[in-house]
Amino acid sequence: MMRFGLSDAEAAASKEKHGDNRLTEHETEGFWQKLKDNFGDPMIKILCVALLVNIILVVGYYSGWIADEMAWYEPVGIAVAILLATFVSTFSEYRNENAFQTLQEEASRIKCKVYRNNEIIELAIDDIVTDDAVLLQPGDKIPADGLVIDGSIKVDQSVLNGESKEASKIAIPEGYTEDGSSMDFLNQYKVFRGAVVYSGNAVMQVSVVGDKSVYGQIAKELQGEDDRDTPLKVKLSGLANAISKFGYIGGFAIAFAMLFQRIVMANHFDGAQIAAYLGNWSHLVNDLVHAVMLAVIIIVMAVPEGLPLMIAIVSALNMGKMLKDNVLVRKIAGIETAGSLNFLFSDKTGTITKGRLEVVTFIDGSGTAYKTYGEVKGGLKTYLSLSIHQNTDSVMSGEGTTLRAIGGNATERAILGFSGGLSLPVATSVTGKIPFNSTNKYSATTITGDHKLTLIKGAPEKILAKCQYYYDADGVKTPYSGHSGLNATIDELAGRAIRVLALAISEEKIVNNETLPENDWILLGIMGIRDEVRPESVTAIAEVQGAGVQVVMITGDRKETAVAIARDAGLLKGNADVVLTSDELAALSDDEVKATLPQIKVVARALPSDKSRLVRLTQELNYVVGMTGDGVNDSPALKKADVGFAMGGGTEVAKEASDIVILDDNFNSIDKAILYGRTIFNSIRKFIVFQLTINVSAVLINFVVLLMGQENPLTITQILWINLIMDTLAALAFGGEPALKRFMHEKPKRRDEPIVSPGMWGTILTGALWTFVLSSVFLFLPSIGNYFPTVSLHTGYFAFFVFTAVFNAFNARTDKHNLFDNIGNNKGFLHILGIITLVQIVLVYIGRGMFNCYGLNGTQWLIVLIFAVSIIPVDLVRKLFYRKK
Repeated sequence: MMRFGLSDAEAAASKEKHGDNRLTEHETEGFWQKLKDNFGDPMIKILCVALLVNIILVVGYYSGWIADEMAWYEPVGIAVAILLATFVSTFSEYRNENAFQTLQEEASRIKCKVYRNNEIIELAIDDIVTDDAVLLQPGDKIPADGLVIDGSIKVDQSVLNGESKEASKIAIPEGYTEDGSSMDFLNQYKVFRGAVVYSGNAVMQVSVVGDKSVYGQIAKELQGEDDRDTPLKVKLSGLANAISKFGYIGGFAIAFAMLFQRIVMANHFDGAQIAAYLGNWSHLVNDLVHAVMLAVIIIVMAVPEGLPLMIAIVSALNMGKMLKDNVLVRKIAGIETAGSLNFLFSDKTGTITKGRLEVVTFIDGSGTAYKTYGEVKGGLKTYLSLSIHQNTDSVMSGEGTTLRAIGGNATERAILGFSGGLSLPVATSVTGKIPFNSTNKYSATTITGDHKLTLIKGAPEKILAKCQYYYDADGVKTPYSGHSGLNATIDELAGRAIRVLALAISEEKIVNNETLPENDWILLGIMGIRDEVRPESVTAIAEVQGAGVQVVMITGDRKETAVAIARDAGLLKGNADVVLTSDELAALSDDEVKATLPQIKVVARALPSDKSRLVRLTQELNYVVGMTGDGVNDSPALKKADVGFAMGGGTEVAKEASDIVILDDNFNSIDKAILYGRTIFNSIRKFIVFQLTINVSAVLINFVVLLMGQENPLTITQILWINLIMDTLAALAFGGEPALKRFMHEKPKRRDEPIVSPGMWGTILTGALWTFVLSSVFLFLPSIGNYFPTVSLHTGYFAFFVFTAVFNAFNARTDKHNLFDNIGNNKGFLHILGIITLVQIVLVYIGRGMFNCYGLNGTQWLIVLIFAVSIIPVDLVRKLFYRKK
């Protein structure tokens, strides 16, 4: 008897010399490192500068070298905004990363059947060592690289080389020596970590463990840093630059206005008085310092400090929703990037298709087609049930929703699964068997009992010619002459990438377990088998295409199969669509590929290098690129893409390289990820409109008030309350906006497209200018002053400014005329604005000390509300004009 494996002592010595089978863990960022990285956000950087300037001003005031009053509230408010934004985004990403690591840990708890001390024991995959002997059976994942030393198996190596065809592996011959080629996947004696055993039984001897395996080497190569900014980061950098310019211009203008007022207007435009003023150096220097300090304050005011917090909140809220839809976001930037996709390179197997073979049709000898097992009736069903359940190496396991076929190869599991485990009550026993092999291309089983028959299953060309009879629907043996018609049907099925097997029956038994009876056989029918396109994938692909995203299917299948699947999935629609094989793609130069890229819909017989090349070339055209994958071979492309979608059932290496993990391996979930990404981007834009409208109007008001020689109409505490409304509360209100299907009808945003569109500027400037005009009327028109005594004028203006912001929030949240569009899906918006309204009313009456408020009467409230609500019809007119334009 052959002895396999090591003793405990030999295993310990091997571990000491070669190490165990652990892969070096990908160094993940801890909470504090993620927090530090989030301070690199362009908006956070500009806020940090604003915070530093405010601290200097406050310290200067309390130290006595700045005369103008500076409140400590402002730097505290900015610091709180920075900390909340960074902590919320860091916590959300850290929480999802922990969930991801839990998935990875579960994947590493694989148990392997290993020979130790002449016994088979179960060992964790990490504990396997070099020279261990591992028993491999159907369904097992190969735990390390090595050689088959006994038995034979068929394995799926697609996670490593992208080739979907099963590879045969046999035991090494006597005297075999290693050829030194560590990645020779075609070597019939070598097996590799990550491959899956489809059929057969074998014993492998481990030759390479851990990081030195092919799997481990690829995993190690992926631990570099990303060097491409996300689309949102590019857009926010542009916004930060625009805000800086606006702040500088506004600050300079206000400083100039102040100096002009102090030097020229205060001296009544009299040249002599102006000259005398300029001769007083102490006054002039004091006013210059005051103007510079005011300019700095205005620059700080222009910064939308609530934006980073809003992005963090909206991302966190949607990450939770996405997880419920089987989308695990590992990197928070991956959500918005998904919404910006221009190209999506998608795997076929398990993503567009179901990832398992299924019987899609059964056609009997008369040409009648049956889509399901339940449609077959009478005597024909008896013979079909016998053929399915008796001539197979697969068995049904589980019950209810867990019922499935196990054992045997994928084809046998598909055939057995067609019956759903529903066999007819027939008493039989097996007396002879011929297993399938690649030479005969059939398998056969002789049964006795209630029926004495030989059941035959195999390639049509091996079976149909020997069939002179067929069973009709009642199971009656009938002369058969429909070979030509059935062959035409087989050709038609082949054109749809459907593999065909023939089922026949002989009334004679197998001779010596090796020879089939040669008499006339009876045709039972043919079965069409295919990895069927998911029904939901067809709808999802259409939605993604409708969103302006070009979907390209990349598969290791042959071209004919790929074309058939692509047609059924809705990827190929016209003669202009291009289908390339890997060889054809390799023959094209980079420039030729770029020119052809808009027409490419399918790449067949694809290699891992093809995926990386396509990602690189697409990114060079400044497109945002997504890539799906599940294998080790997909990992480099997943990491290089702007957003990598790893399948939940894929390898740990692929998931480590990804930004988002699709837990149910379904293209429909990718569609949802794109929708959520667009929802987040639209929510961010709505918030920017809301906040910049207030910021721009505040700068304009300060400019005019200063020019008129008056003080700011809002106190420091009032400004602090307005900042709270603009930042935290508005972030919560806009962060809950629903994911609307109409977002999928929008064109993808260019990678370098400004985050503030011309239409948004129209909204911002209209709202800001109208608020500025009404503020000027409120503060300077004598007829308004008649209704507001001096003591209540600033109280009324404070209420007007807050309620204008509240009403303008309705304008900002939708570009439609119906301001309540889908508002029922974001009830938090109404709740938060309701709270702001109630608090503001309370402050007007009880905020005498801290907020300098002295109450309002009915007439004053009516004026305030009419002024504030007027921003709604003004923006509705703008929307009408903009839409006509």
